[in-house]
Amino acid sequence: MARDDAPSERRVHTTGASSADTASAGKPDIEPVTVDFGSRRPLPDPVVVIEARHGWRELGLAELWSHRELMYFFVWRDLKVRYRQTVFGALWAVMQPVLLMVVFTVSVGRLPGVGPANVPYPLFAFAGLVPWTLFASSLAGASNSLVSSESIITKVYFPRLLLPFAAVGSFLIDFAIAMVVLVVLMLYFGVAPTIAVLWLLPLTLFALVTALGVGTWLAAVNVRYRDVKYVVPFLTQTLMFLSPVIYASTLIPEGWQWLYALNPMTGVLEGFRWALLGGPRPDELILVSAMASVLVFISALIYFRRTEQTFADVI
Repeated sequence: MARDDAPSERRVHTTGASSADTASAGKPDIEPVTVDFGSRRPLPDPVVVIEARHGWRELGLAELWSHRELMYFFVWRDLKVRYRQTVFGALWAVMQPVLLMVVFTVSVGRLPGVGPANVPYPLFAFAGLVPWTLFASSLAGASNSLVSSESIITKVYFPRLLLPFAAVGSFLIDFAIAMVVLVVLMLYFGVAPTIAVLWLLPLTLFALVTALGVGTWLAAVNVRYRDVKYVVPFLTQTLMFLSPVIYASTLIPEGWQWLYALNPMTGVLEGFRWALLGGPRPDELILVSAMASVLVFISALIYFRRTEQTFADVI
């Protein structure tokens, strides 16, 4: 039997009545519509346009903003993994700076000229340890953020820069808890903050930018060279003694202050103490450190973006 391969056609009327009935009712005839159910045309493939990025577009900040909800889930994931099956939980965010404060008070606090005479050394040290702990923890988390997310990077695309940003953002909770302890210490020693306390927000942002800059650099390098995980603890310990964490910057000779200020954390730590404990405002230290921090941050974003396309192949 011959098979008819011609597409079938059906006549579809828009009304149930016939054309004769419609004409008798005084209404114009409605032509039937012929619908071809046999021919099925494939839908056109979606067109993806890939353009080169130039200038500020190369940093991909708009892409980060469009994926901000994903970064929120990364932050929440890091928090749950960090304190899972721990006895003290978030109290570890307080125990580390408190124990260091006790150690430095016993070992260094009695030396002359280490801190200002009108501020108790435990409070002086803790005011420096709180922002330093934020920086050190964020640096360690950001530098290892890509390697620890290897299974995600090799399976699905998303802006890889979200990972170091989320790692740094997850330590803001620890920072907030430590700030509560710092306020309790200020009340205990009878130190009242001034209007300069409003500078804490930009100084905290300053510390985050510094941690993101250094951490993003190390995260991109760590994908190719796994020696970074051994360098980061040594780098953190060295920077702590090169920063005014347990001593005042006034111990550095005047002629070397500009070089000392190239350490981005110098301005953050001295600014924190000035905003909370009073004293002369360290304008030059904050300005030079801020310029160094922004330079490190921008250079880290550029390097990260230019090496991002090879992460899935190398990691």
